[in-house]
Amino acid sequence: MSLLAAYRNRLGETHRSDWLEIDQARVNAFADVTLDHQFIHVDPARAAAETPFGGPIAHGFLTLSLMSHFAAQALPRMDAPGVIGINYGFEKVRFLSPVVVGSRIRGAFTLADASERKPGQIQLVNDCVVEIEGADTPALAAQWLSLIVTG
Repeated sequence: MSLLAAYRNRLGETHRSDWLEIDQARVNAFADVTLDHQFIHVDPARAAAETPFGGPIAHGFLTLSLMSHFAAQALPRMDAPGVIGINYGFEKVRFLSPVVVGSRIRGAFTLADASERKPGQIQLVNDCVVEIEGADTPALAAQWLSLIVTG
């Protein structure tokens, strides 16, 4: 079976990562790296007093950046010699609900499409959500594009 056929056999499958707690130390570290120190992220007392969230929230881009971690945990590996996966970007990224510090989140990935982009390249489209434990609305939803490049 070809690699493309193997991916097409997985269309519609959903895989979920483990839960990950978003603590204040992680949010502060992300603020330091991105130079985004808006009080709603890094000042618990002020965020509790001045926002409707009841405390600080994670940066939306922190939540989005954790998709790589969640994918590494959740998605089945289809290793083959000389085959690499490359991040090709996102479509339709939406931040739907804030992630309050102390919440646990996880990624859910559903393979929506697998097609040959050109010889030696398979393009995958995963419909992704980052779920918040106990919440009805996910933190984010996006389509993630990746390329599988063969030798």
